Amino acid sequence: MSDTDDLILVLNCGSSSIKFALFERTRPVARKPLWNGKVDGITGPAPTFGETGVPPAPVALDPAAPYTAALAHIGARIDQRRGDRAIGAIGHRIVHGGARYFQPVRVDSDVLADLRGYIPLAPLHQPFALEAVDQLLAQRPGVPQVACFDTAFHHTVPAVEQMLPLPRAFWDRGVRRYGFHGLSYEYQSIALAERHGALARGRVIVAHLGSGASLCGMIGLQSMATTMGFSALEGLMMGSRSGSIDPGALLYLMQTEKLSPEELGHLLYHDSGLLGVSGLSSDPRVLLAREGEEAARDALALYVRRAVREIGSMTAAIGGLDLLVFTAGIGEHNATIRARICDGLGFLGVALDPAANLANAPVISATASRVIVGVEPTNEEWIAASRTEEVLRDPDRAGRGPAAAC
Repeated sequence: MSDTDDLILVLNCGSSSIKFALFERTRPVARKPLWNGKVDGITGPAPTFGETGVPPAPVALDPAAPYTAALAHIGARIDQRRGDRAIGAIGHRIVHGGARYFQPVRVDSDVLADLRGYIPLAPLHQPFALEAVDQLLAQRPGVPQVACFDTAFHHTVPAVEQMLPLPRAFWDRGVRRYGFHGLSYEYQSIALAERHGALARGRVIVAHLGSGASLCGMIGLQSMATTMGFSALEGLMMGSRSGSIDPGALLYLMQTEKLSPEELGHLLYHDSGLLGVSGLSSDPRVLLAREGEEAARDALALYVRRAVREIGSMTAAIGGLDLLVFTAGIGEHNATIRARICDGLGFLGVALDPAANLANAPVISATASRVIVGVEPTNEEWIAASRTEEVLRDPDRAGRGPAAAC
């Protein structure tokens, strides 16, 4: 079988879900996968498995090792579906590459050990992605595995945007702003250039609004600023994550509520954001349906307010705004949230076409809007598949080194 007949499997692992997609190893890799799916609710009482053309249905997972069981279920299903075609490589979305990894890299035991050092910086994703890598290294030792980093796209960010106002010694130890959602933003840099031409090379803000949320300010299709920093907690208010918060409030909670670092981390990652403020749900669709309740209204108002503030700040950081784009689950599908955010950006000349917004159209701004506003679906899995194929073509690719401007 020639290498162009092989398949590339992409895994996108989170703490409670695993997305997967199977691509043909063509040059270039086609954007639409042959087949994809998701195991969701892995650590909950009712996990589900869904795939192309088949809605999610309950799946039985070993409660003693649900993540291992979920990976095994995906592997078995893929082996059933792929027939006599071989999996030539496995690409992984790895959230954190630190200051050392800013290109895709083939994973071996040394790389895996390095990446484990970044688990405290991305506890919702890093350990689970690395668990998948570790298991597959043992189960399929002859299949190359490639790590594709969410931090990599932001290596073009100027040094002043990477710095934290802490003693210089911490910078030397890697305590700096890295940025995340890079696979999504890398895809946007390609898709927006195709759709908007020269406009996309101007001053662009992409709002990746999903369960995790961030902004990326681009100039010339490169990252110049982003809201997530040292960890995936900074910036926008999210589904269950706090976003930026006064560190004095955290010191207060540790001192007066006697929270341990582990308890504080759980609070900030799992019990804050929309879920924490509302006490109801991390899903804005649920909260919109319950806006008769004050807690739901407050959570949505704060979510929108924080987005407006951050977009205003990002506009200043990149010197203006030509194109604003919404992507990811909320950004692509929630017209109400988009409208409320854009209502707060009227001072920038943002104006929506209500009908286009309700239709989730590629361009949702009104003709008179000074800023073009768009909706662009993201495709992180295709970016990972494409970068994996590149590493296979160039096995000497090191994929590591000091980040730009560091």
